[in-house]
Amino acid sequence: MAELTPLADTAEPAPGPGTAVRRIAYAGSWGLRAGAVLVRRALLLAAMLAVVFLAVELLPGDAASATSERGDSAADIAARRELLGLDRPLWERFADWMTALPTGDLGTSARGEKVADLLRDPFPNTLMLAGTAFALTAVASIALGCLAAARPGRLTDRVIGHVATSAFAVPDFVVATGLILTLSLWTGWLPAVTVSGPDGDPANWKMLIMPVLALTIPQTGWNTRIVRGALADQAATPHVEAARLDGLSTPRVLLRHALPGALPVIATGLATSTGMLLGGAVVVETLFNYPGIGSVLAGAVASRDTPLIAGAVALAGAAITLVLLAADLIRAKTVGAQR
Repeated sequence: MAELTPLADTAEPAPGPGTAVRRIAYAGSWGLRAGAVLVRRALLLAAMLAVVFLAVELLPGDAASATSERGDSAADIAARRELLGLDRPLWERFADWMTALPTGDLGTSARGEKVADLLRDPFPNTLMLAGTAFALTAVASIALGCLAAARPGRLTDRVIGHVATSAFAVPDFVVATGLILTLSLWTGWLPAVTVSGPDGDPANWKMLIMPVLALTIPQTGWNTRIVRGALADQAATPHVEAARLDGLSTPRVLLRHALPGALPVIATGLATSTGMLLGGAVVVETLFNYPGIGSVLAGAVASRDTPLIAGAVALAGAAITLVLLAADLIRAKTVGAQR
């Protein structure tokens, strides 16, 4: 997460002659650094997609046999294998798929459907689920971390610390199972499964609550610990000590002096949660029958559908890359401003 280093020699220029030129150079330098980070992220994503192709290739069977109909002969399966291009070398299929990717072409599934069409409706649903969980995680973890830091060593701090550690230690599917038992089967407050409407989206907003909570609770525990630790580090810095000695109130010291300095660490922690939220969403969607890419991926793996799996991974990887890039920019900007 340290790709974007702060620009110590390019701090925000002061007004005066040549200010416009310096600002253009400043923006250009930032653009180049952001572009370099983006290129490295893209190369990492390409390597991950290569691993996906290789992993599916190593699974027993292939898409031709997995999608064959009852009564198909060996000759029919061989013809289908040739039609899907499975008789070609793996590297050649991967190269063709990667060269088409920049144009938005995610290939054709093993059943002859466009991968982009198959993911057009489920992926936004997954983004909505993970995005809502991400926003709630950010708000809850910062609030709880600040509350604990305002009372260091006291009962509130200890309780929040223990609860946060316990929450993070519990896997998403266990949290989801507990929510189904308590909020649906025992109390009947919320539906246990998600029913899709005519447009493919959840038919009712209440169906989002339990999937979002199942993702939010573990990540809130993890990020609360990060926020608490970052604020503890900031509490020992000279400017925070000076603010406290000046007699400023605890909330003012915390929010105006400690929290801004802790933002790079908090942003990094939240960004790393993006991958876990999207990965956890696949499991949670399956448990709640949520209409996202979870069920699509499960079916794609069962049918050894490499283009469909790679398409879902590429979209999720692009979303994670953007969040990580934003965290890098926040970190570089904040650290640079402090110098």
